[in-house]
Amino acid sequence: MNLRVVGATLVVNILSFCREKTAMFFTLAFPVILILVFGTIFKDQDSLSFTLHVQDLDRTELSAQLIKSLTQTGRFTIVPVDPAVAAAQYAKSHKLNLVLIIPKNYDRSLTERMSLDDLAAFATLTYIYDPSSTSVDAKMQLLSAVFAEINQRMSGKPPFIRTEATSILAKKYRFIEFFIPGIIAMAVMTASLFGTVNLNTELRQKGVIRKLATTPITHSDWILSNILYQFILAVLCTVAMLAVSYAVFSVSLQLNAWLPLIIVLEVFAFAGIGMILTRFVKEAQSAAAAANAIMFPMMFLSGSFFPIEMMPGFLQTFARLLPLYYVNEALRAAMIFVDHGATLGYTAVIAGVAAGVFIVGVRVTRWEENT
Repeated sequence: MNLRVVGATLVVNILSFCREKTAMFFTLAFPVILILVFGTIFKDQDSLSFTLHVQDLDRTELSAQLIKSLTQTGRFTIVPVDPAVAAAQYAKSHKLNLVLIIPKNYDRSLTERMSLDDLAAFATLTYIYDPSSTSVDAKMQLLSAVFAEINQRMSGKPPFIRTEATSILAKKYRFIEFFIPGIIAMAVMTASLFGTVNLNTELRQKGVIRKLATTPITHSDWILSNILYQFILAVLCTVAMLAVSYAVFSVSLQLNAWLPLIIVLEVFAFAGIGMILTRFVKEAQSAAAAANAIMFPMMFLSGSFFPIEMMPGFLQTFARLLPLYYVNEALRAAMIFVDHGATLGYTAVIAGVAAGVFIVGVRVTRWEENT
């Protein structure tokens, strides 16, 4: 082993890295940014606060005191729900994962328990919940703890406050079935973004893209063939994931015409982003780092793995600006809730993003090398 050669080669690699300012930023600064972002999300989990929608059907002073008790815990921000509306439909239309219903006659039952010492008197509060949300269990556990404390103050007696849970879905789903649409969205994003970045960067460095100008192939033909290639890969990836999910986990998901439409729009969106990246970030290492910088925030902040409700308010706002968030929501609306109106709305957003970034990507893509 020639240590001199090893040292010289190492110096060359370091100098090359230092000359690639973009690669330096994404290699060194981006991991620090991730630490800051996720540290902000998870540092205050013990004092995490939730928004809680409450429908008070009793509308008495005692029911108001119960709501006040929930507020005083510091864990809930209460949003009142009109007693005249159907709670389940309200939760669906407003995309809520939990609505707490205080029943009629809560006041009378509590009076019978406290004043008349009627141990048979009790009140049943209802949770109208969305089982697709991974944060709803945390909310319900916090509520149960508050109600347990209230019941404990009536020591030596059967619990006065009891709860029952009602899903907003007609069919019961398992967590794996809520998880799969997010994984499909993430896999298609990764394949389309990295496929476009890697292919275009490699062909540019080999001089192939410049030579294409001398061939009969047109600019549009080249781009369309690449998009079709990424779409075929996305379809194969989706089919493989669904096949394994059905075979191993016996999932029950709705497969309809929305699925291929959402996938093709997602391919166009992230292929367009990839084309923009490879136009302005030309080094292979820098392009891959830039793709990671786009992919990882969307992967973790768009609701693929955990609900955005767990994030601080400013990150929730940021998450709703990410295209992958709308892909996740569209797939879940189509494959689980079978809510065509919601699916259409989310799909329209994806289509707008796809059209915008793809048009920009096409316009900035050139045959010739640019300095």
